[in-house]
Amino acid sequence: MLATAIAVGSLTLGACTTTHEGVAHAPASDNTTIDQRADATLSRLYQAVPGSQELVQRAPGVLIFPTVVGGSFVVGAEHGRGVLRVRGRNQGYYSTTGASIGWQAGGQSKAVVYVFNTRDALEKFLASDGFSVGADASVTAGRVGASGNIDTTTANAPVTSFVLTNVGLEAGVSLEGTKITPIKP
Repeated sequence: MLATAIAVGSLTLGACTTTHEGVAHAPASDNTTIDQRADATLSRLYQAVPGSQELVQRAPGVLIFPTVVGGSFVVGAEHGRGVLRVRGRNQGYYSTTGASIGWQAGGQSKAVVYVFNTRDALEKFLASDGFSVGADASVTAGRVGASGNIDTTTANAPVTSFVLTNVGLEAGVSLEGTKITPIKP
């Protein structure tokens, strides 16, 4: 019975997505595609979160995962590829992988942006061979305050994350347990 439920659940995952039209059937991401999608993701972030453009411009670095695709049926997994930009220039390419266990079913695509607000946080990331959110790095979820702009906790955190779906900024999403690793050329 469990095997049947898993089989039926996995067949339905294809229809459960919030991916923008054209992204769900996109070819495998090469670096040029990742760069173009990263630019589009930052534009969406700037529109969805007032003050985010200034935050990114002040930041020593920003790690952009334009398409993180995940699915789950009791056990969930997600994966994506992105680019690290230091002062506006591409520094390297990374992959992100996450897993979860619990009662869950469905699938989605989202964009994830990590803003390194301090030089120290960026240097620790660069000195490592990637990190696990929650274990190796404390990442604050980006929040919009009552004024409609980024709140002071978000602006002062060493690393801030923003999760975007088709409907805009996803509030309260935990990225704990996400592993980020460099893609070796």
